[in-house]
Amino acid sequence: MQNVNWNYPTPIRFGCGRLSELDDCCRSLGMNKPLLVTDAGLAALPLVRELLEKHPHFGLFSDVRPNPVGANVESGVTAYRAGSHDGVVAMGGGSALDVGKAVALMVGQDRPLWDFEDLGDNFKRVNESGMAPVVAVPTTSGTGSEVGRCSVITDESTQTKRIIFHPRMLPGLVLADPDTTLGLPPKITAAVGMDALSHNLEAWFSPFHHPMADGIALEGCRLVGKSLVKAYQDGGDRQARADMMAASTMGAVAFQKGLGAMHSLAHPIGALFDTHHGLTNAVVMPYVLAFNASATHDRLDRLARYLGVPSVLEWVLELRRQLRIPETLQALGIPADRLREIAEKAVIDPTAATNPIPLTVENCLQMLDAAWSGRL
Repeated sequence: MQNVNWNYPTPIRFGCGRLSELDDCCRSLGMNKPLLVTDAGLAALPLVRELLEKHPHFGLFSDVRPNPVGANVESGVTAYRAGSHDGVVAMGGGSALDVGKAVALMVGQDRPLWDFEDLGDNFKRVNESGMAPVVAVPTTSGTGSEVGRCSVITDESTQTKRIIFHPRMLPGLVLADPDTTLGLPPKITAAVGMDALSHNLEAWFSPFHHPMADGIALEGCRLVGKSLVKAYQDGGDRQARADMMAASTMGAVAFQKGLGAMHSLAHPIGALFDTHHGLTNAVVMPYVLAFNASATHDRLDRLARYLGVPSVLEWVLELRRQLRIPETLQALGIPADRLREIAEKAVIDPTAATNPIPLTVENCLQMLDAAWSGRL
């Protein structure tokens, strides 16, 4: 396994031990006193404690929920200004990365966060000169938010996940060190790894024409198949951890082609019931694949050939079994009498537009019913 530098879609320093280059990364973006944005769980671990001991000029903000809300971003902006910081180091899983990017956006704005939701040309409202630079340090290998131009934040007033977007929210530099994932518990490894798979799968099945994203998505799926179970079974397997970190980044690059019903269903479930996003995607995944099969036969066959398996659906089911993923929404604690509410929110989720079959409340409810009862 080599340490390498990539420049797609942004400069990425990839390899074991590269967290030691964090100071140089910050200086390259003009940061002298950055705010480290992470979550409370990671902030309590030796990884972050030791990092702060080595970098006493860093500030720390860790008030980040697993499904981050607008108040988390507001608090981060307050901490940034109070500490007179000059940039953000966003470190952690998707929640911390999303909040870090949103804080960097909002420190120089005089409009509320929701004014920059990814609708129409809202992004043109941004005062670009007020945005802070960001170094992204992923530690979970799931969301790929380190190479994304948006943040997914829950609006608590409507219990809806909103996508905040601006092209310059793409971090200026990514420090992707697989060693930061070595202590990740098996359950979290499984959940975030299935999130990475969902991004690659949905990008591959999106009807939008983007051959470059197709190639990345195919290889991202292969890396998950090769290494997720290995990382789950042996958290110290560095090659498996590196493969999963690459697959996560690849999924987020590929899904500029679009996502689909896995995310359309998972977003409102997470907003309403605070479920883990990757785990929710993993639960609904086979039911969405089965629902979309009539429109995706060719791509299912091509993906199966690339993976060397007889059936993509059976491959996903076996992967879930080995990772001990719950099989139903019922097992996640989702009440049956809320399924229609979820369906109504799913059809207006921004990811719904690129599902291979157009989504309606009724066919979303059909998928949710199947996912709740375990009927394939």
